[in-house]
Amino acid sequence: MSILKELREKLPSDANISEVKFEASEIIIYTKNKEFFKSSEEQVKDIVKQLKKRVEIRPDISICLDPEKAKNKIYDIVPKEAEIQAIYFEPELGKVIIEASKPGLVIGKGGETYKKIKTETLWLPKIERAPSIKSDVVRAVRALLHSELDYRKKFLNKIGQKINEGIKINVKNEWIRITALGGFRQVGRSCVLVQTPHSSILMDCGIDPGSNEIPYINAPEFDLESLDAICLSHAHIDHCAFIPYLYEQGYTGPLYCTAPTRDLMVLLCLDYIDVCQKEGKQAPYSKKAVEKTVKHCITLDYGEVSDIASEVRLTLQPSGHLLGSSLVHLHIGEGLHNILYTGDFRFGPSRLLEPAFTDFQRIETLITESTYGGAEDIFPQRRDIEAELLKLINDTMKKGGKVLIPSFAVERAQEIMCILGSENFEYPVYIEGMIWDATAIHTAYPEYLSRRLQRNIFHYGKNPFLSDIFHRVVPKDRDKIIDSPEPAVIIATSGMLVGGPAIEYLKALAPVKKNTLVFIGYQGEGTLGRRIQKGWKEIPIIEKGKTKTLEIKMDVKTVHGLSGHSGRNQLISYVHKLASRPEKIIVNHGDPKKCIELSRDLHKIFRCETTAPRNLESVRLR
Repeated sequence: MSILKELREKLPSDANISEVKFEASEIIIYTKNKEFFKSSEEQVKDIVKQLKKRVEIRPDISICLDPEKAKNKIYDIVPKEAEIQAIYFEPELGKVIIEASKPGLVIGKGGETYKKIKTETLWLPKIERAPSIKSDVVRAVRALLHSELDYRKKFLNKIGQKINEGIKINVKNEWIRITALGGFRQVGRSCVLVQTPHSSILMDCGIDPGSNEIPYINAPEFDLESLDAICLSHAHIDHCAFIPYLYEQGYTGPLYCTAPTRDLMVLLCLDYIDVCQKEGKQAPYSKKAVEKTVKHCITLDYGEVSDIASEVRLTLQPSGHLLGSSLVHLHIGEGLHNILYTGDFRFGPSRLLEPAFTDFQRIETLITESTYGGAEDIFPQRRDIEAELLKLINDTMKKGGKVLIPSFAVERAQEIMCILGSENFEYPVYIEGMIWDATAIHTAYPEYLSRRLQRNIFHYGKNPFLSDIFHRVVPKDRDKIIDSPEPAVIIATSGMLVGGPAIEYLKALAPVKKNTLVFIGYQGEGTLGRRIQKGWKEIPIIEKGKTKTLEIKMDVKTVHGLSGHSGRNQLISYVHKLASRPEKIIVNHGDPKKCIELSRDLHKIFRCETTAPRNLESVRLR
């Protein structure tokens, strides 16, 4: 590769380089020169500026301190207050992994402690946060990646070679188009295929939670063998749950996402398999396929620019929807065309997350969601929404009733926990389903939470997720909670009442007037949640194989605006606030009427080309 040859020529003659390899979009240099490893930062910065590639210097294993001695030295260097949970080594990569409850203390002020570990052990430190709540998923994902180091090294090198093939672009002959494989004029099975003459990239690949419909991967435009990359915006199953199927069918390319998205995807995909099995359905893939997916994940930080194909660069930025969720920005060619795919996003404040990022320097095509894009979807002020929720809950508590909040495991539940955990709420809040596991993952990545929440966690030691009011529930304790005369709040999956423990609580609580059912998120068409929300007072319930009628006597309320999505005004305001005004706007992820309405109104407001394609339609962007 010419770029590697050029890099070698720029390095000092005495750097004693043992190996130079691609690792996806990065170039990794292994050195046997101890001094060069310790103090090569400035030289590397100059090289990065010239080559416009990320470069990392790692030690050749021959110069690293013996692992046992290195471990002891790390314990001597790092203050005990950091609460190191584990230290393990990756000799293939010259890295030492340090997992600590307070990683900031492992890094030290100005990075001093980190530098000392590096210079005294001659290992490259990688610092990971130990979750404040034990997470089996985080532990399993990290263990899997550690056990697959040899495969990962070869895989990443292969991807790097492919990215750096050096394709010449003839601007006159270039074209870019997208194909709607799912999630257009519907909410569910989001899947967008981006194609150029040189590359094929998939953005999201989910299932429809209400109907189990899958994306149109049998469309003639989609060819698994020619797929270069998958970009995952976030971990909800309508965006991620069909990705493991592609790996089971032979896809061996990269999946790009943030680290929290990867971990949450594992949690939700494994749960999806379990739900299929419990319902007597054949899951479309095995748990091994989820492991394959993790093995091929390349995680990026917000704002990190990464080459993902010979002429495509990816940048992920916060979308404000859930932990690690991202706006996906694709820069195609050298300034040829820029696509911003919002996935699901929220352009407004919340306790949990910052609003969606707007400072993109170039956007020619915007692909935006429209879940709440209808003329009637005007959300109240956030403080009013929270006040309404707290009043509903407190009124039920005073009556001695119980509040059932069906919730998605990720984001909505944690938002409610943040509100209750920060408002001196005195009643017990019972958490059942995957919510506890998802919350544990949140505690592993607090740097992805809102600045306010980070300040409370890091500076004041106030983590709302660790409040004493929250109690994890296992199924055998469910009857005790239901039968208890004490008022309580129950947050349980599933959010649309299509399964999960929320259904079991509904059966017991629905016939009692003093109880309240509170919907806090989108209820898909055809789901039990949507029927009850519409006012059904009698609903069919399957119990022990027989269909029975359940009478709804409990109060039913919907709190609008707590959603992880933007309301209509926020959707329009987001386009206003973008640093770059798009030339074309494509509307997806909404009921047909809302997609069409929002597309029409965006055209009137911004005087640009807008469209709301149907599934299976292709749109040429250039």
